[in-house]
Amino acid sequence: MYLENIYSPADVKKLSFQELNDLSHEIRASLLQKLSEHGGHFGPNFGMVEATIALHYVFNSPKDKIVYDVSHQSYVHKMLTGRKDAFLHPAEYDHVSGYSEPQESEHDFFVIGHTSTSISLASGLAKGRDLTGGNENIIAVIGDGSLSGGEAFEGLDYVAELGTNMIIIVNDNQMSIAENHGGLYKNLKDLRDSNGQCECNFFKAMGLDYMYVNDGNHVEALIEAFSKVKDIQHPIVVHINTLKGKGYEPAEQDKETYHWRTPFDLETGESKVNDDAEDYSEVTAQYLLKKMKEDKRVVTITSGTPAVLGFTPDRRQEAGKQFVDVGIAEEHAVALASGIAANGGKPVYGVYSTFIQRSYDQLSQDLCINNNPAVLLVFWGTLSGMNDVTHLCFFDIPLISNIPNMVYLAPTCKEEYLAMLEWSICQNEHPVAIRVPATDVISCGEPVESDYSNLNRYKVAHRGSKVAILALGSFFGLGQSVLSLLKDKANIDATLINPRYITGVDSELMDELKADHELVITLEDGVLDGGFGEKIARYYGATDMKVLNYGAKKEFVDRYDIQELLRANHLTDEQIVEDILSLIG
Repeated sequence: MYLENIYSPADVKKLSFQELNDLSHEIRASLLQKLSEHGGHFGPNFGMVEATIALHYVFNSPKDKIVYDVSHQSYVHKMLTGRKDAFLHPAEYDHVSGYSEPQESEHDFFVIGHTSTSISLASGLAKGRDLTGGNENIIAVIGDGSLSGGEAFEGLDYVAELGTNMIIIVNDNQMSIAENHGGLYKNLKDLRDSNGQCECNFFKAMGLDYMYVNDGNHVEALIEAFSKVKDIQHPIVVHINTLKGKGYEPAEQDKETYHWRTPFDLETGESKVNDDAEDYSEVTAQYLLKKMKEDKRVVTITSGTPAVLGFTPDRRQEAGKQFVDVGIAEEHAVALASGIAANGGKPVYGVYSTFIQRSYDQLSQDLCINNNPAVLLVFWGTLSGMNDVTHLCFFDIPLISNIPNMVYLAPTCKEEYLAMLEWSICQNEHPVAIRVPATDVISCGEPVESDYSNLNRYKVAHRGSKVAILALGSFFGLGQSVLSLLKDKANIDATLINPRYITGVDSELMDELKADHELVITLEDGVLDGGFGEKIARYYGATDMKVLNYGAKKEFVDRYDIQELLRANHLTDEQIVEDILSLIG
């Protein structure tokens, strides 16, 4: 077995072409075994096996620096740079990150998990090399799906002027997470169809040299191409045509499903994770499809992640032109939604919490200054969602809720979510964001309000005294647990409040609490700094009311255990009740 004897790229260089092909088969077999048991990014890594082998055969990493966009395709790179055991031995599966990580290896140069960044980062390395008199090759690897992101365009535009060694490997597998969208992809097809010879060439139009490799899964052809551009003294794009998911037929046939997989059965391809339960993506898709049929002004927008909204390929086809995938372009998605709203449409943009932060300026400038009534659905805003440091989903509250004119809502159950969604689409006064519950779908079993136009009015779920618990959104269940535990442990009948509005304070209710409460606690499923609880603490600042804010400390955490994180931030009901009793006796 060749893979077991690969400890660094130097070992790759010793192999013959036949042995390199055998190595590629071993790598795919190892990836298949691990990913079927552990889950992870499947298709991008299977498609980049030969290209990664060729990169390490030709170039001299880590002196020559390779930057992988998103890191969705970095597993093979890790296997060839001393980290193979994390892919061969189950006990070590979690010893490496799913993304590039400089703390793991000198062969990684950035922590990268968001898209369209590699060209800009690599061009910075190239400029730094030139400033310090270096002579290494700088290589950016980027997928065709990532090219739709604005930063990729900006990077390409800059690189053309750089004038020194900079090699951009465009891995063209004709896919983003789902299918590609945008005018650029017609040109990529023309380039593939013409073997790179068509007169219209996007990369040349950007001022870059260009080379095409039709079989991007052929080790010898890739080694030949990379050898030609090694040590080149001007920027060049090497455009390689690859097959996403290559080597596992189900992944080749269903590229969208196999972009990322939970553990699955190798024989059937069926997930080992029970995902039959209703989730908020499914709830959202069903609602929006019905709403779009009723009102032709309603349009659903995604930025390359249609699954977050529950829009499977058949649902996208059913929605037709009322469903828009802008590709990986969150900034454009927000500005597009603002423009649609300004001209009478009813846009609903669904996005993961971790990705909405890519569009802060558009939220502020293009949307909220203009006060256009677009709707944003923010999914997985929680401490308990994705836990890679590049994909943390608990910074959205400070980011979104502090922009003027924005109304940020936090429903606690299915009925409340659907009522808020209906109101937000029908109203014409505000840009509205909804922090979609990051819990199992919960039905409250009682009527909910349908009109949220009287802003910043909280709902008292249970009226008590002495202690008031403001439990926001997904942490409403934690508030209920604290309420119950306080009663059991200290016979304190506390007040439980569902704030609903993240963006404002219910001053009337807060003033009422002064009469028979001595402590207010806030619970939010996100980072504390700049968050909801600070608004409440600031409101009570000049009064005798004591306030305790509960949420997460401002820090980057990576691959954490959620229960440990909750305990470290005093976010269990026992810890909270203990704090309350120690403060008020």
